[in-house]
Amino acid sequence: MRERDISGVTRRKRRSLTRPAKRTVPAADLIGRDFTASTPGEKLVGDITYIPTDEGWLYLATWLDLATREIVGYSMADHHRASLVVDALAMAAGRGRLKPGCIAHSDRGSEYTSDELRRKIRWLGLRQSMGRTGSCYDNAAAESFFALLKEEIGTRRWPNRATARAEIFAFIEIFYNRKRLRKHPAWGYLTPLEIRQRHEQGHALAA
Repeated sequence: MRERDISGVTRRKRRSLTRPAKRTVPAADLIGRDFTASTPGEKLVGDITYIPTDEGWLYLATWLDLATREIVGYSMADHHRASLVVDALAMAAGRGRLKPGCIAHSDRGSEYTSDELRRKIRWLGLRQSMGRTGSCYDNAAAESFFALLKEEIGTRRWPNRATARAEIFAFIEIFYNRKRLRKHPAWGYLTPLEIRQRHEQGHALAA
């Protein structure tokens, strides 16, 4: 590698976006680092990351279903206000894949302790859950997706937000959810979409 001036891709330390809000009461941790679920729509984990572009940061919020590892909701914007995570959750709910009482787990950042998100969660009939402050392991599944995205998408900096949006959309919807295989303990190597379809088929047969 030295002879050909080749260097490996390494993960850079992620700049944390978590800013605990003042005078807020965090939700209880209903996950307890158990990043598994028996059926889709029972447990979601959410987080925010930043994407560098020549126009400035593009912020990405996602909600990941722990039963399938499918990204069921996401939102991108040039800010990381509460509306970013609310829009992503609205997308997940709009797809009709959340069960009553579904857990929506996150860190304790101000976006997640906001009244705007709390109202949305109550209106959707979900349950809010939060990990501890400063413990990345309490939301490891959500953070792992961002590490995977940044490693596999390849690009380190985009020329503008529009290009970044398009490529991230393609990564999530075309590659990650529909083509990327994961080792499921029961079904072997399947994509997140295939795992969800297996669950749906099993439910239909049982009915």
